[in-house]
Amino acid sequence: MSSSKEPYDLYMRGMKLLRAGDPAQAAVLLESAKKQEPAKASIREGLGQAYFNYGRFEEARRSFEEALEVDPANDYAHFGVASSLERLGQFGQAQGHIKLALAMAPDNETYQKLARKFGKKKPR
Repeated sequence: MSSSKEPYDLYMRGMKLLRAGDPAQAAVLLESAKKQEPAKASIREGLGQAYFNYGRFEEARRSFEEALEVDPANDYAHFGVASSLERLGQFGQAQGHIKLALAMAPDNETYQKLARKFGKKKPR
């Protein structure tokens, strides 16, 4: 029987909390999982989602960038970086990441919607 402290269990419980609308508690579990499995892109991505949903956009950006260090072809992590940078008002930097996400998943409507937002804002 597995311990509730194993990284996979922490990750799964964290993602469940995130889906249930509790990003703060999700972040606590995902941070614990990251300490045990620092090279797992999925944990870093989930932690980025939790931080973003909790309004901690700088931490979200860093976590998504860490996921990209492990898996540079992760379109969702590029989207997460772009979304975080957009919330931080760094539109010019965000545009590069959303373009990469769209290049990898051109039919993703969520990515398209964010890209359209940049057409209305001046890069900085």
